[in-house]
Amino acid sequence: MNVTSATDSTSKSSSTSSTTSKSSTGVDYNTFLQLLIAEMKNQDPTNPMDTSQYMSQFAQLSSVEQAMQTNTKLDSLLSSQSLSQADGLIGKTVSFTDSTGATFSGKVASISINTDGSVATLEDGTKVAVGPGLTISQS
Repeated sequence: MNVTSATDSTSKSSSTSSTTSKSSTGVDYNTFLQLLIAEMKNQDPTNPMDTSQYMSQFAQLSSVEQAMQTNTKLDSLLSSQSLSQADGLIGKTVSFTDSTGATFSGKVASISINTDGSVATLEDGTKVAVGPGLTISQS
């Protein structure tokens, strides 16, 4: 059975390109269903594919989709937890040693959370990465 490539630029439709814009490496439900329909249309009528194989593929796609949604929710939860912890640092005194060996200390004025981690800004404007090597004490 000949099946054209799913990435063949001559066979892309506008609906396919809009549904895959969310994840360039993943296959969403609409793309899966389009592939399933194409597979059904092009199968050998004298030797059709077993229905249990279709259901198995759909169940696998569903499992992966649910795992991706779980990961997204866990990322959101971790971000929320980071915000809660960061809020507890504001007003505390921190001390740290930089890469040159100099020791600094100051009161935390604000915290920003980036993709690389949390950064504390002290009252004097010094920015400190929140992580190993940072000592936190009551003010």
